[in-house]
Amino acid sequence: QVQLVESGGGLVQAGGSLRLSCAASGGTFSNYVMGWFRQAPGKEREFVARSRWSGGPTYYADSVKGRFTISRDNAKNTVYLQMNSLKPEDTAVYYCAGGPAAYNYWGQGTQVTVSS
Repeated sequence: QVQLVESGGGLVQAGGSLRLSCAASGGTFSNYVMGWFRQAPGKEREFVARSRWSGGPTYYADSVKGRFTISRDNAKNTVYLQMNSLKPEDTAVYYCAGGPAAYNYWGQGTQVTVSS
């Protein structure tokens, strides 16, 4: 059974950085699309970044473009989200999701809080 487990969230001051990790297990991920999403209190879940495990172009929400980077380590079955120049409005629960054609599988989320 496919499992996605996020880690790396925490409390950081505005302007700081965090790197989120998403460890995948229980499947073959070479053809998966992997994405990061976030949900702030009282708001709908929103797309943050996307990449394919096999490589190719990456996509970002306009709100994080130039500050966040999605990457992967195939040997570790882990996808990362490097977040730089964090802003208070980046505060949210961040979710990793993936699947062969859509986001079939989701992690439990990790809290990111950015203080001003």
